[in-house]
Amino acid sequence: MNINPDDGHIFGYVVGWATGENIGTDDKALEADFLDAEVWEEPASHIAIVRHQNGIVDAVKVWEFKYWGKSLLTRFGLKKMNPGRQIVTKGGPIQESIAEDAKNLADDPIFSVGGDLAFNWAYGNNGCRIALTGGNLSPATKNDDNTHGLGNDFEGNPLENTSTGKWLHDISNIQNCPLSTCRNVKVQGADHGRGSHLKSGPVYGNYAIYVSQDAKWFPEPGYQLTQEIWVSIL
Repeated sequence: MNINPDDGHIFGYVVGWATGENIGTDDKALEADFLDAEVWEEPASHIAIVRHQNGIVDAVKVWEFKYWGKSLLTRFGLKKMNPGRQIVTKGGPIQESIAEDAKNLADDPIFSVGGDLAFNWAYGNNGCRIALTGGNLSPATKNDDNTHGLGNDFEGNPLENTSTGKWLHDISNIQNCPLSTCRNVKVQGADHGRGSHLKSGPVYGNYAIYVSQDAKWFPEPGYQLTQEIWVSIL
């Protein structure tokens, strides 16, 4: 998967994650929103989230899944969305590598906070597909628009994968902006719904997701990405 928060396609909470259909084209797999249906069905033991600039690794974290052998289609699928709210990795990142010249780290949704990965974080009528436990994880009944990460929606039914479309957004930065007091949710790029609280902002990079059955590490910053990465498992 690749998420470009400013390519004109909204990769919010409902599109692709649960259904695993192909999105985008191979020739722009690292330039625009992209999902490979075959990869989405592959069993995985480890996951890497990579921030990159035009395909060059800027920052990367790798985690080990609690339960090996399940695909992303299974982990994000409809059966896992109700009640959702799964902490899917254990022990925090086993690799964290950030370029010395990397920018916009203070509120990056992946690289400014620690902890494990939370999938399908449903709360109120909101949902976030990928958040970190080191950030704010809103209680299930609290409709506060205040969990931030990758693949978001502030108005829909996150248990059934439906949305009004108004408050979908690709990437929201780490911030404390609860609905009761804040009307300035900082998102990356312009790929979001027309909700008045969603404020377009700078793009920190594209965010690519890789999975593996065996590899426990990912190439360091400066590496030129391709759709498939081969690394030694020794």
